[in-house]
Amino acid sequence: MSSSPQRTIGSSAELARALDQASALASINRPILVLGERGTGKELIAQRLHFLSPRWDQAFISLNCATISEDLMESELFGHEPGAFTGAQKIHHGRFERADGGSLFLDELGAMSTRLQEKLLRVIEYGEFERLGGHKTLKVDVRVIAATNADLKAMANKGEFRADLLDRLAFDVIVTPPLRERLEDIEELADYFAMRMSIELGWASFAGFSEIALKALKDYSWPGNIRELKNCIERSVFRQGETDEQLEDIIIDPFPKHAEITSGKDKIELNPDTSNQQAPSSNHLKSELGFKEAINQLEKELLTQALEENQQSQKRAATALSLSYDQIRGLMKKHLK
Repeated sequence: MSSSPQRTIGSSAELARALDQASALASINRPILVLGERGTGKELIAQRLHFLSPRWDQAFISLNCATISEDLMESELFGHEPGAFTGAQKIHHGRFERADGGSLFLDELGAMSTRLQEKLLRVIEYGEFERLGGHKTLKVDVRVIAATNADLKAMANKGEFRADLLDRLAFDVIVTPPLRERLEDIEELADYFAMRMSIELGWASFAGFSEIALKALKDYSWPGNIRELKNCIERSVFRQGETDEQLEDIIIDPFPKHAEITSGKDKIELNPDTSNQQAPSSNHLKSELGFKEAINQLEKELLTQALEENQQSQKRAATALSLSYDQIRGLMKKHLK
């Protein structure tokens, strides 16, 4: 039987379009392809396709094709018979058998070998396959939902992905939007992850985010999308500790600025010291500016640089600039309203 679907967070127009498309396609008994960057919630779309379909009360089975070797993937998908390979002592029912009557979600499909793509195409076309090491043809009724962040069309043009399988999978294509195109969803997602982390830690409440913290969250590009945001929020909440004060320090990069890893005779420096780098030059200042305007511009450049180098942490930026916390807060209000 299938588990309950995960909650989808956000109300942006971009997310709504993807959800509406999935809802419309849910009742169509056809394969669907979900495209999107890593961490954009492709499995949530797959769950929506399943749980809004007539198959909702049957199994929803998933498999990440990038995490399993080709030989093991064949057994995972199609099962195997006793004696199929060394150590195979009993029948193993693969994902297709376990998903019979329901849906099979194949994530990172671009990592699947062309040999297995051929077997996958046969199952989609005819609902038939044989277990590894077996001779009996088995029939199943499975809806395949595939997802990838790879460019399957380009791969097909290069012969790296079967064009006929791509045609069969792409009855329709749903694209999950990256987080940088869902700026209005960031605060809602951040609140959700922060409150869940606070509950997990046994804290009474979460006081919310300061305006400065929200600005830092919205100014970052989030290449890892929702998964990266979740890790960032949980890390920042944990580091702040239980408090009644709003969260201000967003720890996007957990790696220390001047860390070294020693391995044998080799020493690798992470984030080498940049303290000897020159501060923003007065050459950057327009010659026609007056003295006060030039000083204000230099203050703003130094402040912005310190915040960027310290992942928007005001406390660490203040230390880097040899300022008190109150002084840097004053500069923040003055220059970065």
